[in-house]
Amino acid sequence: MLAQQRYERILERLRTDGPVEVGTLARQLHVSEATVRRDLRRLEDRELVTRLHGGASLPTAQEPPFAHVATSHVPDKDAVAREAAGLVNDGDVLLLDIGTTTHRLAAALRGRTVTIITSSLAVYEELAGDSSVELILLGGVVRRNYRSMVGFLTEQALRQVRAGALFLGTSGVRPDGTVLDTTVVEVPVKQAMIAAAERVVLLADGSKFPGGGLARVCGAAEVDDLVSTEDADPDTLTTFSDSGTVVHLAPTS
Repeated sequence: MLAQQRYERILERLRTDGPVEVGTLARQLHVSEATVRRDLRRLEDRELVTRLHGGASLPTAQEPPFAHVATSHVPDKDAVAREAAGLVNDGDVLLLDIGTTTHRLAAALRGRTVTIITSSLAVYEELAGDSSVELILLGGVVRRNYRSMVGFLTEQALRQVRAGALFLGTSGVRPDGTVLDTTVVEVPVKQAMIAAAERVVLLADGSKFPGGGLARVCGAAEVDDLVSTEDADPDTLTTFSDSGTVVHLAPTS
């Protein structure tokens, strides 16, 4: 197993189960405890983990849980969701990313005759009782903090499907059009979703410009449509437009 793969597995375990001992990680990764300690030192140097006596945990500044994030910027997220729902036609096959905005889009799509493929447990729960929607839940490791599925099983499943459009969430968008995420283990899933979709629709209300994040998901050139709100940074919107992205702005209240 390559070092980067071990780093992702370590972070995945910390995200889903909290603090973990070195010996446990060594058994799961099939490497020596010395290798795990070296990996943890390198992750700590990147400020991605905090080393403890005999183990490691995520830094205290880790992302807040889904339930907390869902309460912020709710009107703007709903405005983006309504605008995005207008891009969907009956019969479409859609990929819905994790995140609180894609969850609001799922609510806006209730009653529509569409197929939705997702790694989001929140989206699944929103639509599980809707017989109009053909619902496909991707497998993988459950990331409890953010109610999502991650890992190589999720990525393998995405290689077996093809969607007309992906509705992609983000934690932040840089002025140069770089789309970011706060969580390393989610990035490979997002990138696999991009590869599985014919069209990429980025959902990002004005608060996501610049927002936050440490890991690059994609650039503006890989985004076909951007759905945002009227208060989004105009220079960043121009960057997307210049890259060929169609920008849709939902009115803010």
